[in-house]
Amino acid sequence: MRHNATMGSAIILSAIAMTVIVAVRYMLTSGIFAWATARLRPGHYAGLDAQIRTEITWSLLSAAIYGIPAGIVAWGWDSLGWTKIYTDWSQYPLWYLPLSLFAFLFAHDTWFYWTHRWMHQPRIFRAAHAVHHASRPPTAWAAMSFHPLEALTGAFFIPVLVFLIPIHVSMLGAVLAIMTVMGVTNHMGWEMFPRAFVHSQFGNWLISASHHQRHHEQYLCNYGLYFRFWDRLCGTDRGLSDAFDAQAASPP
Repeated sequence: MRHNATMGSAIILSAIAMTVIVAVRYMLTSGIFAWATARLRPGHYAGLDAQIRTEITWSLLSAAIYGIPAGIVAWGWDSLGWTKIYTDWSQYPLWYLPLSLFAFLFAHDTWFYWTHRWMHQPRIFRAAHAVHHASRPPTAWAAMSFHPLEALTGAFFIPVLVFLIPIHVSMLGAVLAIMTVMGVTNHMGWEMFPRAFVHSQFGNWLISASHHQRHHEQYLCNYGLYFRFWDRLCGTDRGLSDAFDAQAASPP
């Protein structure tokens, strides 16, 4: 009985700790890019104070929804050896490190594309996804501004994936960092990358603010998270926002 109580307490503490980590990661990353926006694009968020407060409120709720399953899995990995996360660099060849990173990003992008497209069905949109699109225009604080139902569609994917695909803990950290930074920069309301990169052969397959803003303008297009692969394959790629593309052509 005491063992079960101790184990339950450990799981709860892990879930709380992970919730705090997700929330702090969000506040720091969004805060840094919001600060950069204020410095490089003065007045860009003028008049959006009430919207930003709402975005932060929804995002902190999402942090709990993301943090709880992540915390449970983190406890299981540390205490019981759950998951295929590994720490020994020699357990897999070094060439597997970038491969596992790409596998996680592509799998996550696939899941996000199809669930995101599903959430644009009218009834689902009104029930959940409308919260995210209420950010007009989106800001650096909007990346995690989700209704709880939408947050649930994303909260369990990475925790489940670590049971299926072996990944070094450092590469898992890279996945989470990329997910956080791209989520924020794609919503901050201006293009941080130069036009030459956005239109390069490499950049032309990646999603940046120029591409995702088109989704917030037209809704039924540009559903991807990291890559434009599924949008192009399924005919939902509508290119870049005209305003953002022109903006990227000139320095602030």
